[in-house]
Amino acid sequence: MLEPSRDLLAMIEAAQAAGAGLLKHFGQLSELGVRSKSGPADLVSIADEEAERTTRGILAKAQPGYGFLGEEGGAFGGSDAANTWIVDPLDGTTNFLFGTPLWGVNVALAREGEVVAGVTYLPVIEEMYVAEQGKGCWLNGQRIHVSTRATLIESVLACGIPFAGKPDHPVFAREMALLSAEVAGIRRTGACAVDMAWVASGRWDAYWERALNAWDMAPGIILVKEAGGVATSVTGGPLDLHGQNVCVSNGAVQAALIEKLNEALR
Repeated sequence: MLEPSRDLLAMIEAAQAAGAGLLKHFGQLSELGVRSKSGPADLVSIADEEAERTTRGILAKAQPGYGFLGEEGGAFGGSDAANTWIVDPLDGTTNFLFGTPLWGVNVALAREGEVVAGVTYLPVIEEMYVAEQGKGCWLNGQRIHVSTRATLIESVLACGIPFAGKPDHPVFAREMALLSAEVAGIRRTGACAVDMAWVASGRWDAYWERALNAWDMAPGIILVKEAGGVATSVTGGPLDLHGQNVCVSNGAVQAALIEKLNEALR
């Protein structure tokens, strides 16, 4: 049985509160104030902003001295420089706005730059993933583990597909050419939160993406690690939380996948 720390309890509360608020707006594209951020396909709504205010308020009450990094509001320093909350209040905004149920709330805690606790909450499908360093990974109160499939040919992979305004479209095309004939399947949900949580639960065997931010992947990193998997950069090096790319897997297929991803860069 998981015995969550005070910090993890606050993270769970924040994710649940944000999720409850988001469900009230789910699928209401025409009724929400929607605008683009970095490009016409990169959308944000008032629902994202409300959810971030909700999470930040709950987390600040629990630990007033911790710093805060949010997708919508940016970074705020705290008196405790070692600890930072990292929040994506709505990962999978396009899915959310268009009525697709695969979106979630990401809340993580980084200590000295390392993620030590993470929560990914998927409100529509009612899945709460939580992990804390040294305590395993849990889905709705049940401990979970990565898959045991050992080769690419028997594996289902997930990835992020660069949309309009994102870089690396030619690289992605080469990745598909190299990998599609070597695996059991490749999937794209449209939400990093979902894909990384599903690697942790063993539904996917691996996931990679090249154009990410810290708030997209922070909880997923510790979810996968505590479920028995591995997390590196897409080139196989040490993972940099702010390096804008990630590759996670059950560990058994990591080397073979990284080899193909590196080949796509040549």
